[in-house]
Amino acid sequence: MRKITSILLLVIVFIASAKTSVVWENLGNYKDASNTAYYIQRFTIKGDIAKIDRLCFNQFARQMKPLNSADSVVEIIPGYYYVTSPQFGTKADSVVIDIRVKGTLAAICYAPDGFHTVDSRGLTSSVKYSRKSIIEQPKQWSIEGKDRMPYGDGIYRFNESLTCNDTIGIYDVIPSFKSVKLLGGVYKGNGEVKSQPISHENPEFYRITIASDSVVVEYASERALKIAHRVLSTHNYIPGDGTPLPCAVIEDYPDLPYRAVMIDIARNFQRVSDLQTVVQMLARYRLNTLHFHFCDDEAWRLEIPGLPELTSVGSRRGYTLDEKNHLVQIFAGNGDPNTAEGTANGYISRGEFIEFLRYCNEYGINVVPEIESPGHARAAIKSMEARYRNTGDASYRLIEDGDTSRYTSAQAFHDNVMNPALPGPYKFMEKVIDEIIAMYREADAPLTAIHIGGDEVPRGAWNGAPSALALIEKENLGGEKGLHAYFVRQLAKILSQRGVKMNGWQEIAVGHTNEYNTEIAPLVGGVNCWSTLPSHGHGGVTREAVNAGYPIILSNVNHFYLDMMYNYHPLEKGLNWGGTVDEFNSLAGYPAQLCPTDSTTKGRIVGISGHVFAETMRSFPQLQSFLLPKMLGLAERAWNNSATYTPAKFNSIISNKELPRLALRGWNFHLRQPGIVTEDGMIKMNSPYSDAIIRYTLDGSEPSLKSPIYTGPINTDATEIRARLYYLGQESVTTILFR
Repeated sequence: MRKITSILLLVIVFIASAKTSVVWENLGNYKDASNTAYYIQRFTIKGDIAKIDRLCFNQFARQMKPLNSADSVVEIIPGYYYVTSPQFGTKADSVVIDIRVKGTLAAICYAPDGFHTVDSRGLTSSVKYSRKSIIEQPKQWSIEGKDRMPYGDGIYRFNESLTCNDTIGIYDVIPSFKSVKLLGGVYKGNGEVKSQPISHENPEFYRITIASDSVVVEYASERALKIAHRVLSTHNYIPGDGTPLPCAVIEDYPDLPYRAVMIDIARNFQRVSDLQTVVQMLARYRLNTLHFHFCDDEAWRLEIPGLPELTSVGSRRGYTLDEKNHLVQIFAGNGDPNTAEGTANGYISRGEFIEFLRYCNEYGINVVPEIESPGHARAAIKSMEARYRNTGDASYRLIEDGDTSRYTSAQAFHDNVMNPALPGPYKFMEKVIDEIIAMYREADAPLTAIHIGGDEVPRGAWNGAPSALALIEKENLGGEKGLHAYFVRQLAKILSQRGVKMNGWQEIAVGHTNEYNTEIAPLVGGVNCWSTLPSHGHGGVTREAVNAGYPIILSNVNHFYLDMMYNYHPLEKGLNWGGTVDEFNSLAGYPAQLCPTDSTTKGRIVGISGHVFAETMRSFPQLQSFLLPKMLGLAERAWNNSATYTPAKFNSIISNKELPRLALRGWNFHLRQPGIVTEDGMIKMNSPYSDAIIRYTLDGSEPSLKSPIYTGPINTDATEIRARLYYLGQESVTTILFR
């Protein structure tokens, strides 16, 4: 028996050792003689080379060219590639492929992902993938002659600015209360909380009176009562944790009725159990809306009865050259459209969604679903084409035969826009809308609005579509802009007939005629304005939308896009096309500065929304670190539109109260970096958190849990110092100081 077991172990070890591995590295960012930026990425492939016909991978759409002319790189779709080499299919022990990529590699999330192999039969196999460090030398992070690395001295000075001399009291919370009046004495009651309704102009107003022997909650609505009880439990006020609780009267209410976070589960999937945790986070910080981004170009994640292809095709991604049965792999995966591993595949069933809506309702969270249209609709288009092929039902088709339109979307797709001149898109949208309404009705949950998307329709989307060109001429729409407006008008009518408000991105509210605005604005629940750039000669986009009569949800990319990097450190996760966003950027998102109003437009700023687009998302812990603590600045500013905490006091509350509580709940969160500076020949380090540990190295290597702990100024001749912060089970990126 032991001998057989030993043989089996040897076989298992052999199989494991034979599995293909890929090691990626960035050899550096460069410029050529024509001043064109590029970088060289290297794939080192080991394992069973003889069985490899193609090596597939995902990467943000870029022009690529192998340095060895015998190798080749082929774009399956923008963002999904395969490489071939004459060394594949041989007995080689390893293969090295160097690829010149146009542009620069700014951060780790722009590195390739989703590696898998394809053999000569078209069968896929996963690979073991690893990345070499991209902070070994400056040429890996210097971009077109610019160095955006946040070095130690700059971080040190910023950490110094966060020094807080104020005492953090028990009633210093996030978001801050409107009013706290201390009564004298401490609470000595038994933990019982009494409640009674009151009348107040703000439906989310509540008052908590903590006397020596009683706690009374007065509330303007059931939702306000839920908020008050959440406050008491979140901050351990009743019952106390042993700390004397000062008697006080807390009066509180939000300045804005719509306080949201958008979670994108289309690009990379998050399961219902994880979304429930997000709901707990929202409720904890007195946010009240989950903007549910369940479909996009890259996937459809919600079951719609009667249209099974939306999930059988649209929620599955893997290796394919025709997309007849599933979508191509996008962002990540292992080539298998059926794997439950990772974030590529999956959807929420009708029953799961109904239960989720009930869960959200218990926590006082509204859910606003978004049906992307007419752009960002690639998953829906491919799914309905599969339906047409498999059933012969053309009534839900979203595109037409003979369409020669040529366009490139913001995400580099060429086939992601519905045709508003066809009957199919309206039948499709009505079907999806009706099924969603039915789910909300069954869940007995409020449906405050349905978001139609409406954004980023690329130029030329319909310039080769016969039906579109005919409708533009027949209705005198004046071109593609008019056709887009025609589509929005039809959806507004569909939703209005069902008693549902329409939400959308800024494109539904800017650049239109007065006639259009007069018709559409009253039907809109909120317009998410993300841009701060001028539009159509009328000043800022948000200002134009406000002046046109629309209710505005501030969604500015440079304050509230929570998927942006915390800073420009190459190892920080996230994108940076809109700059960087941390908890202080979101704290500084004052509505009066982002969109000044006057007597005629006052009251049209209805909310603030943070957004987490999921291009770079690979796990739920990563999503949590994007939200926390970045979301806390958003929560403070959505609840209190005017100045409250200084950045230093805000950070002190986060450090001493919020992060320890998040750690106790097992929630992941982001840590800021330690600072490093040379003063009087000595190396000094500091932390933005009072109890964090700094570990460092003096030889240019990466700090680890085995590295020395910083306890005071260091006398050293070292020319490269690196440090990392450790706190409550989390760690920061590495800070570097060159001397």
